[in-house]
Amino acid sequence: MTSSEPRPERTRGPARSADSGSGSDGDRGNLGNRDARTGSDDPPLEPIEDVVVVGTGFVGLPLALLLANNGKRVVGVDIDGGLVREINDGTLNLDEDELQALLATDAVERNLEARTEPTDADAFVVSVPTPLTEPNKSPDLSALEAALESIRPYLEPGDIVNVESTVPPLTCEETVVPILEDAGLEPGEDIQLAHSPERILPGNVFDELVTNDRIIGGIDERSRRRAAAIYEPFLEGDVYYTDLLSAELCKLMENTYRDVNVALANEFALIGEELDVAMSEVIDLANNHPRVDILRPGIGVGGHCLPIDPWFLNEVDPEHTNLITTARRINDKMPAVAARKIRRTLAPLADPTVVALGAAYKPGVDDRRNSPASQIVTDIREDGYRVRHYDRHVDALAYDELRSVLERESPDVVVQLVPHDETVAALEEHRSWFDEWGVELLQFGVENPIEP
Repeated sequence: MTSSEPRPERTRGPARSADSGSGSDGDRGNLGNRDARTGSDDPPLEPIEDVVVVGTGFVGLPLALLLANNGKRVVGVDIDGGLVREINDGTLNLDEDELQALLATDAVERNLEARTEPTDADAFVVSVPTPLTEPNKSPDLSALEAALESIRPYLEPGDIVNVESTVPPLTCEETVVPILEDAGLEPGEDIQLAHSPERILPGNVFDELVTNDRIIGGIDERSRRRAAAIYEPFLEGDVYYTDLLSAELCKLMENTYRDVNVALANEFALIGEELDVAMSEVIDLANNHPRVDILRPGIGVGGHCLPIDPWFLNEVDPEHTNLITTARRINDKMPAVAARKIRRTLAPLADPTVVALGAAYKPGVDDRRNSPASQIVTDIREDGYRVRHYDRHVDALAYDELRSVLERESPDVVVQLVPHDETVAALEEHRSWFDEWGVELLQFGVENPIEP
């Protein structure tokens, strides 16, 4: 769709296309206005009753739970045998109440089985991580390739393979298609192939899986429609159909847009530090402009998406990603900026003990992937400082009551790295204790986010 074309009309309803315009199967961009269930001249879609979800982590497991709860027979596949056992015996502890409740339903107990190997199915959803290699920031597709290889023996004509993993542009064309062809199945003829990248936010996964719109790219029209049918039992959002490459690019653009805007806020904060100005206050003033919406600066960007996805664009076109990679480097250096500020407080103290509160990558979740807080703790420890690390949301670092931690550790400095609501409230409650015992309190993410 070119910039001169109108924005697609949005039609509310489960698994319903909201595209406008027309195009052949080979065109990139939006494809004709179709309903995922009806309205096509093609033969009726084969039913999808059995689904294999390869990868039962942050993305795959919630999908498996929703499908099983809606009557589909689901096999969740994971290389982690311990996770497989916990899913099967119902002892897995999930961070969200809605997902935990799903795990305990009769429908899920009846319809969901976890295994370490795939089995036959109508649909295969691949939802495995695509991390970066260090230090060159290149995509590591080994998990995706292994997942595809694992399902090859079980693929039959008429099946659909739907890749949910976030991947670099051209991955479906250059990696996925050849693996399926090596299995003797031609995508678009013998087998359907689609890419429907996830759009979920840790801490709100259930609601976002159900209500967020879906971008579904397919190698042909039938693949797109059949992939939409996977989500139809629970999806309340709109479905936008496109081709494989456009779907790959769309997900990367969404996260890169957010990363670049965070970097702008962080750079403003660094300018304010240099000029000795409370830049958060200036940002608030600037945001009074009707067309300005500057984000909040912080100690860094974590999670599995924003720190990784922009590099996928750089991988395929380094010449035209200068702004993108500069933004990424700005955000990457923010933990070092925060660590420097902590060192200034610790430098005058003789052999101080530090209690660091917060290990998740953002408030309100237990997700530690690419956490700036964890990186800061590592940096300070490498300087030789004694740091006791806690996070009320992370099982391995959890604590019952802040006062008991303070009395047990007798810290010289307490650093709040992640502003969990409960942590902020507890620190405010114990301010008199800090004053009484002469303990320095540094709080990131409260008033001026990069100033403790």
